[in-house]
Amino acid sequence: MSILVQKFGGSSLSSPEAREHVIKHIKQALAQQYEVVVVVSAMGRKGQPYATDTLLEWIREQGNRVSRREMDMLLSCGEVISAVTLCSLLNAESIPATVLSGAQAGIETDGNYGDARIVSIHPDRIYEELRQQKVVIVTGFQGKANGDELTTLGRGGSDTSATALGAALKAERVDIFTDVTGILTADPLIVEEAKLLSLVTFSEICNLAHHGAKVIHPRAVEVAMQANLPIRVRSTFKEDEGTLVTHPKAVRQQVMDRYVTGIAHVENVTQIQISYQEGRYDFHRSVFQAMAQNQISVDFINVNPSGVVYTVFDDVAEHAVQIIKKLGYEPKTRSNCAKVAMIGGGMNGVPGVMARIVEALTEADVSILQSADSNTTIWVLVPGEELQRAVRMLHSKFDLHKINGQ
Repeated sequence: MSILVQKFGGSSLSSPEAREHVIKHIKQALAQQYEVVVVVSAMGRKGQPYATDTLLEWIREQGNRVSRREMDMLLSCGEVISAVTLCSLLNAESIPATVLSGAQAGIETDGNYGDARIVSIHPDRIYEELRQQKVVIVTGFQGKANGDELTTLGRGGSDTSATALGAALKAERVDIFTDVTGILTADPLIVEEAKLLSLVTFSEICNLAHHGAKVIHPRAVEVAMQANLPIRVRSTFKEDEGTLVTHPKAVRQQVMDRYVTGIAHVENVTQIQISYQEGRYDFHRSVFQAMAQNQISVDFINVNPSGVVYTVFDDVAEHAVQIIKKLGYEPKTRSNCAKVAMIGGGMNGVPGVMARIVEALTEADVSILQSADSNTTIWVLVPGEELQRAVRMLHSKFDLHKINGQ
């Protein structure tokens, strides 16, 4: 029998009605003769009793005086509650099930509390439970370090748990269940004509995730890509197949060439420009070294002999500016910007893609503040108030509303 890993997010477990859909998907997998391993997140979203953000807020109200080690112990509780709840519901349906913590499932991590990385997985206990014909429910987002220390994997950790377990178990596929139908060509809140992508490559979805699409965490995709492990992103609440994420050869065999696969965006960023000063030969090094030393993440970097331009998130921009001024520079800033990314494996080496982007944004009266490109991605920085206009026009210019007809 093949192993199927199913991961259910917080919204999929947040209500009795939602949990009925989860049980239905598990039953369907069992009926298809899969051995099933289920990875769960904490129930619900911020404000709901067992959500991770709710637990964080709770400890803040209690003085917030615990170490990162104890914080990980607290944050692991949400997944435990989800797992035991689902186990009880399955057993009530006469479906044998058992719960394993991340540690019991064999997930070993480094000792970086709050944002640990998986270093190895020893799934012997999972195999043992599967041989007893049980559904194995694993608490996502967590593992163990240094023998028996509980650690959590940071944001998107349950996605990463699922793909890492899938790779270790040599699963046929990992199904990521969420509250959307799959991966779309753009944010449907901005583009009403956004289309479901039936097939995307690992690199395409990894770039979409890195540049603002929130359907799956990029760390999880990277793990699956290394193991050549297909992922299907689909809705908990529908029977649709969703989006299959797989290797490029499989995608090329089933869809016609497309320059652009989708559009992602990141809002609330500030552009910082610093001009070179005569005699300051350590200019570039000093700026970025200061950002790194102060734990400020920088993005969209353009370096040239006359200066540097880069972006930071709005909420740290003022701190970044003060640091730069202490170095003796006078930065120029523009806040409330948005980074728009056009992503597609088909644009590599194709002339004219940037020309079409510029043409589209010019027609939409959108200002291009900065641009950059790689083999599969072209980024533009635009004023935040022009973001929606930019995304809609680009989506139309590249006929992404017709993508399913290819």
